[in-house]
Amino acid sequence: MGRDIIRFAIVGCGHIGYRHAAMISNNIESELVALCDSDHSKKREEYSAVPFYQSIDEILSSSDSIDVVCIATPNGLHEEHAIKCLQHGLHVVIEKPMALTKSGCEKILYEALHHHKHVFCVMQNRYSPPSVWLKDILLKKVLGRIYIVEINCYWNRDERYYKKGDWHGTLELDGGTLFTQFSHFIDIMYWLFGDIKTIEAKFGNFNHSDLTEFEDSGFILFDFVEGGIGSFNYSTSLWNSNLESSITIIAENGTVKVGGQYMNKVEVCNIKGYEMPELPPSNPPNDYGAYKGSAANHHYIFENVVDVLKGRGPITTNALEGLKVVEIIERIYNTKR
Repeated sequence: MGRDIIRFAIVGCGHIGYRHAAMISNNIESELVALCDSDHSKKREEYSAVPFYQSIDEILSSSDSIDVVCIATPNGLHEEHAIKCLQHGLHVVIEKPMALTKSGCEKILYEALHHHKHVFCVMQNRYSPPSVWLKDILLKKVLGRIYIVEINCYWNRDERYYKKGDWHGTLELDGGTLFTQFSHFIDIMYWLFGDIKTIEAKFGNFNHSDLTEFEDSGFILFDFVEGGIGSFNYSTSLWNSNLESSITIIAENGTVKVGGQYMNKVEVCNIKGYEMPELPPSNPPNDYGAYKGSAANHHYIFENVVDVLKGRGPITTNALEGLKVVEIIERIYNTKR
């Protein structure tokens, strides 16, 4: 792409949409040229100079000065909105999850290939220093054979998060706890260890029956295709605040645990003949007032978008990886049937 500045539009002006806006505004090679949300009251004063549209069709028909559209709408709309943008000849950045079904992801991927456009999937936890470190020691086989991987994600999401009439908590637009809260950690698991098989799962809805149309907790057991066994245990039923997001690896040459509330610190590194390096500090979690989310690493996403479009590097989370995360979640949920 020959221009110096990459021009972005954002569809969906909630918390995440405006985090995208801040990251774009702070990137010297990017420009925010349009905002879109069906609720005009979501327009913010600090972006009053940016044209504001109330439908994706309006923004696509009214503006020809866009290179990339960020899709930050409810999960169930990602597929429709991404496909419309790709068909219009635009690159897309899609917030997690890429879609709510594998078939939806495949349709997005088809349009991207057909129109020669990029799909960037937002999985910012890959940029956390402990995640980068884990990826490095696994690529270098420092741990040897992997025996057991245990991932625990225990968060609070209550009536402060699930508002009456909002899309959160609905099967149609939210999709489920693994899609909205914990797909980042499914992505980390897939990124580090590859695909899974022989899935068994148990689900419960302990204190969200009046708030959501799906489970708030689950235990999942599986085998890794590349060897070793794993579990992914999660809940949003904790009282008042998040507890942890952690990964424990038991392997041939040692044991590692990355913990903290957001898988953001190395708690155990006991590896034969290995000295733990000093890692850069992790970024704080995204703060949404009553609750907190994953690490605030979105600036890396937009640096990557600019680098890719300027031919300086590869996509860090591509459409095939986004599809695999959705496929794994879909297969987990299919164990209910």
